[in-house]
Amino acid sequence: MKKISLEQDLRGNSYPGRGIVIGRSDDGKKAVAAYFIMGRSENSRNRIFVEEGDGLRTEAFDPAKLTDPSLIIYAPVRVLGNKTIVTNGDQTDTIFDYMDSQQTFEQSLRTRKFEPDSPNYTPRISGIMHIEDNKYNFAMSILKSNNGDPDSCIRYTFAYENPKAGEARFIHTYMGDGNPLPSFEGEPKLVEIDDKGGIDAFAESIWNSLNEDNKVSLFVRFIDIETGNFESRIINKNK
Repeated sequence: MKKISLEQDLRGNSYPGRGIVIGRSDDGKKAVAAYFIMGRSENSRNRIFVEEGDGLRTEAFDPAKLTDPSLIIYAPVRVLGNKTIVTNGDQTDTIFDYMDSQQTFEQSLRTRKFEPDSPNYTPRISGIMHIEDNKYNFAMSILKSNNGDPDSCIRYTFAYENPKAGEARFIHTYMGDGNPLPSFEGEPKLVEIDDKGGIDAFAESIWNSLNEDNKVSLFVRFIDIETGNFESRIINKNK
């Protein structure tokens, strides 16, 4: 698979929806994760990211304008021991609970399917990062409808062992804007990780590449593979 520029890919898509980037830093020492959300409706745009313990949650920026919390208020990031879970919905909690009961990432997601937001049937995208004994691997998943058929769910899991330095995988919900919104197709994209300027520069490069009208929030985390220590950044459009 050809490696592409994450920034250029984002600039070429006005509405990728929600996206997950997982990979490894240029120097190979850090596991890298990014999660962003976008929105077209007032309800979707009325959100911010807020830290919650070691994880992350969404909340309404203006509670008075919140009309339907069901698909927009959730915990995108949770930490379970040496595992970090990143998803675009409340399946974060499903993965956390099942894996805490000794089930696998894939087993947990077999209990879920795409979102019930007809006619889009937005895919559920998920990622899990595992760091142990100076080793790092991750997996990604997408649950999507069969070309808009709500009675048929297609499930894909992609596993990456010992990912290369300076590389990441990028998966997002939509191929672009539309009505209905076209679901993501294919395996997660192979993208470059350019973090030579540090976590702040990396976060800004993603944020500045997202469509100005539709972007809502961005979360970035760097995890030291040797120590497990991490640092995070949050950028919210609503302030």
